[in-house]
Amino acid sequence: MREWKLSEVRYSLVSRRSYEVAVLPIGATEPHGLHMAYGTDNFEVESLADLACDKAHASGAKVILLPTIPYGVDTNQMAFPLAMNVNPSTLSALITDIVRSLERHGVPKMVLLNGHGGNNFNPLLRELYGRTSVFITWVDAWRIAESARQTIFEHPGDHADEMETSWMLHLRPDLVTMAECDDGAVNTPRLTAMREGWAWFVRPWERLTKNSGVGDPRNATAEKGKQFLTESAERLAEFIKELSDADMDGAFPY
Repeated sequence: MREWKLSEVRYSLVSRRSYEVAVLPIGATEPHGLHMAYGTDNFEVESLADLACDKAHASGAKVILLPTIPYGVDTNQMAFPLAMNVNPSTLSALITDIVRSLERHGVPKMVLLNGHGGNNFNPLLRELYGRTSVFITWVDAWRIAESARQTIFEHPGDHADEMETSWMLHLRPDLVTMAECDDGAVNTPRLTAMREGWAWFVRPWERLTKNSGVGDPRNATAEKGKQFLTESAERLAEFIKELSDADMDGAFPY
């Protein structure tokens, strides 16, 4: 039993504890190129949450890790068979109910740990601001150690790339088939503003990509994945500990 993980812990222990921070990992179920599993985002985000919460708990943080939500916003991947979409409003409603549960149980702080690029929680946090006593922050798992990401990987991409493939080679090599990797090349928007990135649009994934991958994964290694996961977990653990220790006075978080 990992006593910081809600899915494993017993009532006899929970009933005697108080918690300052709840961590909620959120992933997706979708294709990851030809070479990786549909559950890649879930395996990755939960592995990061496990390692970070373990480290934070060991340093004295009052943290509880909630079960991972395995579905995300995939409206633009529905052309691929068995991509599972949860609309933003549906995902927000689910998270809101979880926030209300934490509020009822006296947990004052929450970290949404996002493992899927299609998820965005800014509107939800704005909507809940002032309507719940729970302080909520959200973190993209792959951005925690951004400088390490740029250093470790030769071909940073967007989806099923060298970073994600390395992560999975370290975590679940049985779910990676390197012989099926392609170069992860993508098509370029024909409109200048979209190419330059200041006009945003929902990218139709089947038109953007060859086989759902964005970025060349062929230089991935398990060693790179371990290094990236470790550095990300250490930084996240420090944040969780700091958040756990923080006094929620009238000036918090300033």
